Amino acid sequence: MDSYAIFKTIHIVGVIFFVGNIAVTGWWKTMADRTRDPRIIAFAQRQVTLTDYVFTAGGLVLLIIGGAGSYSAGSLSPQTPWIMWGTGLFAASGFIWFLVLIPVQRKLASLARDFASGGEIPDLYWRLEKRWSIWGAVATLLPLAAVAVMVGKVG
Repeated sequence: MDSYAIFKTIHIVGVIFFVGNIAVTGWWKTMADRTRDPRIIAFAQRQVTLTDYVFTAGGLVLLIIGGAGSYSAGSLSPQTPWIMWGTGLFAASGFIWFLVLIPVQRKLASLARDFASGGEIPDLYWRLEKRWSIWGAVATLLPLAAVAVMVGKVG
């Protein structure tokens, strides 16, 4: 296997980890929240944080290594329109994560620790959860669009 194929494989595995984790995490966190059970919600909130460290951050590292290696080994320019569009969509998702979702997620985790043993879930948790869900959906759709742009080489 040549170096381009190796880097492209690394990039695709990164996409699977990254997009797969953010999509599935949104689903099972929503399902946990629907139970309204403080213990289940606290457990799910903790898992959101852990899986983000392993799969979202891990996928991000693989995406960067695989993407940079692919265009280098494949003699592609980072200024190639579809690479620029795909990277831009991905970066927009990253800005939402760093500016909105991670701070909200940290506050949700802190609140969940407080009610993990079965205490009452405060209204603030539900307000933050709604914000996390809305911005999380946007931050999930952007990398999905980036996948479509990259695969279709659109731009």
